[in-house]
Amino acid sequence: MDYGFVRQRVEDVRARVEDACRRAGRDPAGVRIVAVTKTASPDVLPALHDAGIRDAAENRWQIARDKLAHPAASRFEWHFIGTLQTNKVKYVVPRFAWIHSLDRPELAHALSQEAVRRGVGVNVLVQVNISGESQKHGVAPEEAEHLVRLAHELPGLAVRGLMTMAPIAECPEDVRDVFAGLRDLLHELRTRLSLEALDQLSMGMSDDFEVAVEEGATMIRIGRRLVNP
Repeated sequence: MDYGFVRQRVEDVRARVEDACRRAGRDPAGVRIVAVTKTASPDVLPALHDAGIRDAAENRWQIARDKLAHPAASRFEWHFIGTLQTNKVKYVVPRFAWIHSLDRPELAHALSQEAVRRGVGVNVLVQVNISGESQKHGVAPEEAEHLVRLAHELPGLAVRGLMTMAPIAECPEDVRDVFAGLRDLLHELRTRLSLEALDQLSMGMSDDFEVAVEEGATMIRIGRRLVNP
């Protein structure tokens, strides 16, 4: 497939991020565009890199393997954004700099053990189910502090912030409260636990990233809008 359209897509998303930052009084440099490549072939990677993207994400190890084998894969910082089974940790830890989906203590321990075994560090985000939807993964807001504390204490892990997935909504404004809730929770935990490095908010996708940026997102996970024809 010819991915020549990617550059214009990236420019469009960047312009929208800049507009959202302007409305919120933020510096666009504080927002990282993470390209979710799960629906595209590995050949999308050079096009993304040429367009200035430096962060890429996958949500399943089985699909990620093909992307990571591409010669261009080493040019990106890789993010794992899907539900992670403990038996896949040994594959994910050496290849992904960021894990956005820390959602239970046993996963924290497994990540720590593998990171120590390999002598590497892993940035983790605690996934929080702000909306309370039963089909969504993530800890309840009131349980986030326990998991943040645990990750902070475990060797090999750097707990850097929080992630959430908003409900599907016809109007992005309908999920503004979800993003604001995650931002407020991050600020609360950062202050209470005195963790200055707890400064990342992974929230917002192709249909709602502008609202997420207005509410403080530092990482937006964009797939379809960037890589789908």
